[in-house]
Amino acid sequence: MPKKPTADDARLILKLYDLRREAEIRKARSWIGGQFWPENIDDYNKIASNPSAQENAWLRQVMGYWEMSASLVNHGALSADLFLEPSFSAEMFMIYSKMRPFLKELREKSSPTFLANVEKLVNSTKKAREFQARMEKNLANRRKAMAAKSN
Repeated sequence: MPKKPTADDARLILKLYDLRREAEIRKARSWIGGQFWPENIDDYNKIASNPSAQENAWLRQVMGYWEMSASLVNHGALSADLFLEPSFSAEMFMIYSKMRPFLKELREKSSPTFLANVEKLVNSTKKAREFQARMEKNLANRRKAMAAKSN
């Protein structure tokens, strides 16, 4: 049975939101949402294997934030119903959508638990899976628009 949201859940959601407003993670989130469009594992590895690059820190910061947040939900510390509201977690779905096409390969070659908490949460309910499908469709359309604009 899903955990009914409580006032403590609301406070934790607001704290998580507040953490997303910190200046450096805002830059990281802006980059990952607007400029990070990996086509394959090599595109991801170019950034992940360069620890001196700012984008490497941003990638780890944003991925780590969403993986940590999803783990709170998966372990019952935070209501899934509240957390999975698109107004709060759409960015998590977007990141997962960008990584999903090569997630299996990435786990085999690099980290077997990469985005495991996020994936478990995204697949946890019919509503979340439906939102994920819409996000993937939206991102596919955005990729097409970006490709058309660059031609």
